[in-house]
Amino acid sequence: LDQPLAFAFACHHHTTYSCVEQIAAPNEPFSRARTSRGAMARRLAVAITACLRLHVANTFVARRPSLAPPALRRPATALRMARDLYETLGVPRGSDERAVKRAFREAARKWHPDVNSSPEAEDKYKEISQAYATLSDPEKKARYDQFGEAGLGGMPGGGRGGGVEVNLEDIFDSFFGGGMGGGGGRARQRTGPMQGDDLRADLELDFKTACFGGQEKVRITHLESCATCTGSGIKPGAKVTNCATCNGAGVVMQVTRTPLGSFQTQTVCPECRGTGQSVDAYCPQCSGQGVERKAKQVSVTIPCGVDTGNKLRVAGEGDAGPRGGPAGDLYIFLSVRGDQRLSRDGVDITSQLDVDAVDAILGATTTTTTLDDDAKEISVPAGTQPGTRLRLKGQGAPALGKATSRGDHYVTVNVKVPTDLSDDARKLVEELREKTRK
Repeated sequence: LDQPLAFAFACHHHTTYSCVEQIAAPNEPFSRARTSRGAMARRLAVAITACLRLHVANTFVARRPSLAPPALRRPATALRMARDLYETLGVPRGSDERAVKRAFREAARKWHPDVNSSPEAEDKYKEISQAYATLSDPEKKARYDQFGEAGLGGMPGGGRGGGVEVNLEDIFDSFFGGGMGGGGGRARQRTGPMQGDDLRADLELDFKTACFGGQEKVRITHLESCATCTGSGIKPGAKVTNCATCNGAGVVMQVTRTPLGSFQTQTVCPECRGTGQSVDAYCPQCSGQGVERKAKQVSVTIPCGVDTGNKLRVAGEGDAGPRGGPAGDLYIFLSVRGDQRLSRDGVDITSQLDVDAVDAILGATTTTTTLDDDAKEISVPAGTQPGTRLRLKGQGAPALGKATSRGDHYVTVNVKVPTDLSDDARKLVEELREKTRK
């Protein structure tokens, strides 16, 4: 039985058969006539041991070719890499976890098939993913640093079947600069206070208030911290323990296996809803929410020079934050009602002034409406033409937040020509026409 056993072993590992033959019988072939049963057993044991050592040390021992049709062969789930894993990620040997993660993000951003259409992108991305799966795991990294790929069972991914464990947060970080609720596959507690939401309110101002500023009131409805539980949502005196489902982490891990490997993601714990706590009794006043909805009136200071589209921020008047977190802000969006007599162009004010033809010819003093006065005197020079603009310096609107810096007021003159003249007036106009044409 010795010779068939050795022959079978050599056929199974056909690439190392010559090594078996040399160790078992350096100068002669296998033969019952020349070798005793005991000697053959000893030599065979030595050969098997040597071949097993050689097989473990050499990751690339050729496998026996499959006799199954290609359609029935099991697809490979891991990519064997001849390159050093540190070299694959482009970092020096012994790099720490932060350097490895940074290198993976940069490589993923470059080689991910969604952003790189080159033919080698998919294989390259698998290669860097498998390298990261090993070097990001402290235990696998230690075995790889000490024994190389042999310490991982000959598979760069380090797992049975060559699975790749990649946290989706690292991929999202590389493309969007954000996370999916955890860093490096580690669950983070979500029990701390959180900033409340900002709110929006709309306020319409009259024309002069927008120019000179003033005090206005806005009625809003927002969330305020519960006075009974001070925003914690827990009944005073109730017992609080860590959630048994997530062990106080607030998140649970989910592993999804795909042809590309195993992907692990984090989701909010369904039992504690991300708080990481198990509470005996919640606050009856706010039903455990920690906040109550209330209506209030907010007094707002309007600065001078505001206009439609400007917004004001009132700090701390937004919704109160969960679990006692700080309140958000209130943003008030302004709109300005128009004025029938005045118009505004930045810091300049414009208006219209009707002047009859005689006053336009001879000149006159009349009144017009301005921001400061409803009857401001203005002189119309003799010979004023229709459409002439008269300037009142410093009578415009203040600049935004600068009450002493004002624009100008421009008055456009409209000359009114009489349409119904008396006989005497017509004769006088005809005489004037004859004299002006000479």
